[in-house]
This record gives sequence, structure tokens and C-alpha cells, in this order.
Amino acid sequence: MCLMDYSKKRQRHLPRCLECGDSISYGRKDKKFCCEECKNRHHNSLAKMSKTAKRKVLAVLEKNYSILDHLHRDGVKALWLSDAVAMGFMPGYTTSHRKAGRRELYYCFDISYIMTPNRLSSISKIQNLSLTLPSVHVDEPDDEDKLI
Repeated sequence: MCLMDYSKKRQRHLPRCLECGDSISYGRKDKKFCCEECKNRHHNSLAKMSKTAKRKVLAVLEKNYSILDHLHRDGVKALWLSDAVAMGFMPGYTTSHRKAGRRELYYCFDISYIMTPNRLSSISKIQNLSLTLPSVHVDEPDDEDKLI
């Protein structure tokens, strides 16, 4: 005697659209969107969020650069970190950093500085910063290869 009941059909769990939340009743099991419009809307919103995040980070970096540049032009070589923060400086945002001996040397574009838990010091501009891109060699086409 067989105890298994084959009369019940397995109900497929219907996936939901990531954008509008409607159930997706056709297509592949791993389908994520109900239509092209939802797919485009979803990806456009992700791209917009990414651009917004980049814009915010660049705004903070520009503010830090402006503060450091002003300090450098005024001849300030060191100041308390709390004073820099009061001016709007955000210490967590740099363009790069490296270890220089026992200290950490930070950069905000072409301005370098040493930051300790309490102080900003050695604020200076990098001299002879080359902003040229490496040259790319492009072969000139032969007369036979030129398009008419």
C-alpha cells in the first residue's frame, strides 16, 4: 500500500518584482522584474543613488581642500584638529594616505598633511605635480587602409 499522495500539485512560489512588488507569474524562476519599465526604473534609481553618493563625497573633499588651501596660503603649518573640524574639515575624507615612518601622511588632492588624533600638522602643497596623462601611441593607417 502506497502512502504517498501524488494528487497534490506543488505550488510554485511566485517571485515578486523588485521595483513594484507585483508577482511574476511567467518566465524564468529567477526573474526579478515584471516588465522592462520596472527593470529600467530600478536600475536608473540605483545609478541615481550612486551618483548622489559620489557627489556628496566630492563636495566634502572640495570643502576639505578649500580649508587646507586657505590654511596653507595663510602660512599655518599646524593646528588643533578640533579647530579644523570647527571650520568644517571632515578628517575621514582624504584622497589618499601612506605611512611615513611612524606617522600617517594624508593627501587631499595636491595638499599633504600629517594627522594625529589631536592635531593637523605639516600642511603643504605638493610641488611639480604632473597632471599629464601618459601618451598613447596610435599607428597611422597606410594609404591602402584609409577609408574613403
